[in-house]
Amino acid sequence: MVRIGELSRRVGVSDHVLRAWETRYGLLTPERSPGGFRLYSEGDEHRIRRMQFHLARGLSAAEAARTAIAEPQAVAASTSVTPRSDGSVRWDLQELARSLQRAFDDFDEGAAQTVLDRLLSDFTLTTALRDVVVPYLHQLGERWGRGEISIAQEHFASNVIRGRLAALARGWGEGRGPRAVVACPPDELHDLPLLIFGIVLNRNGWRVDYFGASTPIDELVRAIGRSRPELVVVAATTTDRFTAILDELALLAAVAPLALAGAGANQHMADGIGARLLSGDPVTAAQHQGQGW
Repeated sequence: MVRIGELSRRVGVSDHVLRAWETRYGLLTPERSPGGFRLYSEGDEHRIRRMQFHLARGLSAAEAARTAIAEPQAVAASTSVTPRSDGSVRWDLQELARSLQRAFDDFDEGAAQTVLDRLLSDFTLTTALRDVVVPYLHQLGERWGRGEISIAQEHFASNVIRGRLAALARGWGEGRGPRAVVACPPDELHDLPLLIFGIVLNRNGWRVDYFGASTPIDELVRAIGRSRPELVVVAATTTDRFTAILDELALLAAVAPLALAGAGANQHMADGIGARLLSGDPVTAAQHQGQGW
């Protein structure tokens, strides 16, 4: 039996969201300690992981909770990770990562979807994205830059992953949490890391308005005038995407809390326009932002 903070760490879901799942859907059935603290069991953890799995397959939160509760405990246990004598859970992730790369290199969508299904079923969403999907996308870009794969392979893999991420983003603008507006600046087309950032931020209780690739800054200014977000994130892979619009970004920072993200952002640039810098991979950056609110 563990308290909610430890449960949150294990499953990669904020305690705010876990409490909402408990009160709205009856997903968790805690017991009380002698001191009055809620304590959660292994069964609660299994139901959370199954709910994450069904959310990843496109079910609504209410549907995912009902399905997870209705499943026999044996079903949940069958998809939990079993440590191996010759390695750890990390080794299993490495196997999945290699299988995913082979499937995409061979244009085998069925095999790639099977790997993604297992990844999202056996591991937390945070682990799946941070330890497999984000590194794969980084390597994909590097391999294309070195000429090791064709543009067709790069597009094929990106579009399959985009489809799965889009399912995870379903309904992420709803709720009562703080609101974030996320976008890429003009001419920036690589928006998958930003999509991942938004998904993880949403799992930490935020509502997300996603504008995606190549968004004019004046359009962002008009949009935030209506939605009044607590955070605006602009992300780019190269510095020149930011330097071309520094004056516009400074105006944006004057009307909303602005953060710069991606490989193209740096602290000097953020300081110069009155913005914050979100550093690290998109999953870690989203977790820090979500937990720090």
